[in-house]
Amino acid sequence: MDATSTTAARPAKAPHAHSGVWAADELRRRIAEGELLPGDKLSEQALAESLGLSRNTLRESFTLLNSELIITRIPNRGVFVASPDADDVREIYAVRRTIEPACLAWGPELDLEALERIIAQARAGLAAGDVARMASANQDFHKQLVRSSHSALLQELMGRVLARMRLVFHAMSDAPDFHSHYVERNATLLALLRDGKRMEAAETLRSYLDTAEAELLSHIHQRSS
Repeated sequence: MDATSTTAARPAKAPHAHSGVWAADELRRRIAEGELLPGDKLSEQALAESLGLSRNTLRESFTLLNSELIITRIPNRGVFVASPDADDVREIYAVRRTIEPACLAWGPELDLEALERIIAQARAGLAAGDVARMASANQDFHKQLVRSSHSALLQELMGRVLARMRLVFHAMSDAPDFHSHYVERNATLLALLRDGKRMEAAETLRSYLDTAEAELLSHIHQRSS
């Protein structure tokens, strides 16, 4: 699939859109929100026009995203959104197990009301059978957990991780129930937080992440065998 029409249809509006770092952030956001999918070809011309920057600057952003394994450069073919494999899943979950439970245990300002609103969105998606809505709510829930750290660096890292997670989730498109049982797992975490049981919530999240990783790895193995 060529992502030219998608990227050209939504021009970015930002006064500082002349930076490779900014362009990488914007492309990362589009991937994290499911606007760009694994295997999508990224047209330099269309993206440069839609983002309002030079092709040289766009190539700087490609270099950043390539180093993060979010895109793949294929000689004589072009630049494509990456398709994560089992090793990528293991790396993603190693990072998540380090960051997210720590935020639950020690994040200085958890916004429980924001988490409640996200869970409401996830439950609405579950009731409607809307997999994309559940996946987006799940992403938002974990992003909100890391936001509690008040660390710009951790939030930046989590943004990269969530972009790669969105690509992994695409691999689960033939398993629509994957997201459904995590809706109430997130609600359980919130209940523990409301009761002030932050360390228990952190341990519960570590177990939750272990389960999700194992499920993803099993699915990838089945698809490749």
